Amino acid sequence: MCGIAGIIARRSVNRQAVQTMINAIAHRGPDGEGIWSSDDGKVMLGHRRLAIIDPTPAGAQPMVDPSGQLVLTFNGEIYNYLELAERLTSEGQDFRSTSDTEVLLAAMDKWGDAALSEMNGMFAFALFDHRRGKLICARDWFGEKPLLYVETPEFFAFASEYKALLSLAEVALDVDEDRLLRFLHQPRRGLDDERETAFGAIKQLLPGEYLSVDATTLTVEITRYWTPGPDADLARLSEPDAVSRFRELLSDSVAIRMRSDVPVGSCLSGGLDSSSIVCLNRRHLGPDKAYHVFTGRFPGTAADEWSFADEVIRANDVESHVVEPSAQGFMDELPEFMWLNELPVGSSSQYAQWCVFRLAKYEGVTVLLDGQGADEILAGYEQYFLPYLRARADTSDQSEEQAIRARYPAALLSGNRERLSKLPLWMRHRLANMVSRGSDFLFGLNADAAARIGDSEAQTASSDLNPLTAALLEDAFHAHLPTLLRYGDRNSMAHSREVRLPFCDHRIAELALSVPPEYLMGGAETKRILRRGMEGILPEKIRTRWNKQGFLPPQDDWFRDRLLVWAEETIADRSFAERGVWNVNWWRRVIDRLKAGEQHLAWPLWKPLIGETWYRHFLDRVKAMPKVPALAEPGAMS
Repeated sequence: MCGIAGIIARRSVNRQAVQTMINAIAHRGPDGEGIWSSDDGKVMLGHRRLAIIDPTPAGAQPMVDPSGQLVLTFNGEIYNYLELAERLTSEGQDFRSTSDTEVLLAAMDKWGDAALSEMNGMFAFALFDHRRGKLICARDWFGEKPLLYVETPEFFAFASEYKALLSLAEVALDVDEDRLLRFLHQPRRGLDDERETAFGAIKQLLPGEYLSVDATTLTVEITRYWTPGPDADLARLSEPDAVSRFRELLSDSVAIRMRSDVPVGSCLSGGLDSSSIVCLNRRHLGPDKAYHVFTGRFPGTAADEWSFADEVIRANDVESHVVEPSAQGFMDELPEFMWLNELPVGSSSQYAQWCVFRLAKYEGVTVLLDGQGADEILAGYEQYFLPYLRARADTSDQSEEQAIRARYPAALLSGNRERLSKLPLWMRHRLANMVSRGSDFLFGLNADAAARIGDSEAQTASSDLNPLTAALLEDAFHAHLPTLLRYGDRNSMAHSREVRLPFCDHRIAELALSVPPEYLMGGAETKRILRRGMEGILPEKIRTRWNKQGFLPPQDDWFRDRLLVWAEETIADRSFAERGVWNVNWWRRVIDRLKAGEQHLAWPLWKPLIGETWYRHFLDRVKAMPKVPALAEPGAMS
């Protein structure tokens, strides 16, 4: 896990520009840095290293192959690098290190772009190929690792984070205000699911893609190497065979993500997903090897899951480390939290995640496994029961729907909210402001901004897949998980930690998208295939835990005290009104209603606060950064 940056141009690149870019992301790689330049100075690649596999100088980057024709700067891990190295060795490849970086470099040399489909990992990398006269940039199957880029007539630049690209003098700080507001309105979308980003000049490579930049013309071509979807052979598996296949895949996914030359541990919430990983790890490690788990706690509140986490800790004899995120801690760390997250975040859950990674750094554990992705891939949210029943319309009966309602009372509700939402937005906006009722974020925008954002809400594309598979595909690769992966990347890298996600394995996704809906949600069970697969491995208290509880601080409680002061100060500040999009009186009344006991308003109130905080602690700080020209002066040495 590292930070990467680079520039390819029509004339010599300014070395100080690449140095500034990697300095901006030094937190991603505290163990070393490097810059490589082509002989003509028109290509320059930078790297910040977090040493995980082969931490010796032999694994340093940018890495040049023995022929001198290929140069690589790489962020991430290739988990199946041992198997790939064995194949390459059988084809005559010699290795100078034991790093996965060298395996990636050799695979791209031997197999070309087809090597991407052989990689099981999380990665974002740039490879300059002298022979082809091209820069190749690629991003992993799920988009766990970021790859941001800028195209201009004179140069192409890429980096792991926005701040690195925004340090270039030629990159305008052009903020897409409406895109940010759409994200605040619906955090599932807007900033991570499209090629365009919050900054007009910056684009992102999407999951499962690679691009090539012609060194002469700077022409950019984008190619998709993987499109997630059902597999006909997997669709024919019986349920017992599918469960067995899933258990084998998850066990292997966990095992290969344990490969490391530095300490590895796990995040543990006490939920089904992280608990499954801890239990499988204990099986892989055996009973005697120490293993460290990290848990965020909120004692005395409904958000605390300690009783479940403790069940897993005792069952697996692991070393437990606990942190208790607080509202005061959040306020104290807010400036740096926003700077390193780079974009607004959906809730205080992301701060809790930040605290867990910080604790791991304090305890000296560099790599952490986490359960992110299981809910979106394996149908872990109760709202998936609606598309599930639609998918089973021809075969399901009344008793199945009754069983769902009994176990998940809110899963199939439609109610007044849906009927109310059918009213025109302008009418709902006016009514809400007249009677000071409602909680829709759009009511807190002025009428023009509300109309723009409301009218631009993304619609789910039609699909010939069954409704449940279509919903999982949408949430895992477009609408929800991509945003969560950004949070995980920024929060882990803020503390120079690496987070690995066993459920974000393309083999597991292909299985889940192929099997019949009842394998995932039959019997009124969320993540049925995981529950069945973990029989005899997970404590029964965890395996049959039906309620879904996200890793979330007691945000409502936090708004009774310290965060309420934050809200009052933010909305009273002159800059809030001068932003030109907020309905200031609405938010003042929201605070009054919150004080009067309407605690559910803590959720919509978070949105303008985190938006304004982003302006102050990220955007204003970027504006104050010294800017460096990407290109050297004509005739000057780079």
